[in-house]
Amino acid sequence: MDRPLIIGVFTNEHDIVGAVKETRASGYNIYDVYTPYAVHGLDEAMGLKPSRLTYVCFLFALLGLATAIVTQFWIGSIDWPLNVGGKPFNSLPAYLPVAFELTVLFGGLGVVFVMLFRSKLFPGKKERSIHPRVTDDRFVLVLEVSDAVTDENIVRSLWENYSVEEVSRMEEMA
Repeated sequence: MDRPLIIGVFTNEHDIVGAVKETRASGYNIYDVYTPYAVHGLDEAMGLKPSRLTYVCFLFALLGLATAIVTQFWIGSIDWPLNVGGKPFNSLPAYLPVAFELTVLFGGLGVVFVMLFRSKLFPGKKERSIHPRVTDDRFVLVLEVSDAVTDENIVRSLWENYSVEEVSRMEEMA
């Protein structure tokens, strides 16, 4: 079932942050905020929790480190031991460059794939644009309409202090 949404379009990043703070203080449910670039302080204004991707990155990095150490140890000590200049078969300092590289590689790629999966971004996904200029130079604040209590005119008057350019109503797209 499609939910009705109220959309406010702003031209300035300071206006969108102020509008988000006042909208949250007024008790409205913010559906999302769309910006053409990252806006400092917007996540705090929206009340978002810190991302858990840092933990995902750490776990993938540990997996990369373990893969590098175990693989090099197995190859150098068990599968194909070579005595090169009297070096021991399980020389940990020799493993460090590859271990570092695999740690960074697994951490980076793991975070990218988890973020794409979690955001439901995949090839062939149909575009969902809230406003045509949000990727150019506009900032869009989207509110959920709960029951029939949220009136577009009340929200417009709330946002007038922040130079709202346009206020409209639309149905949520699946």
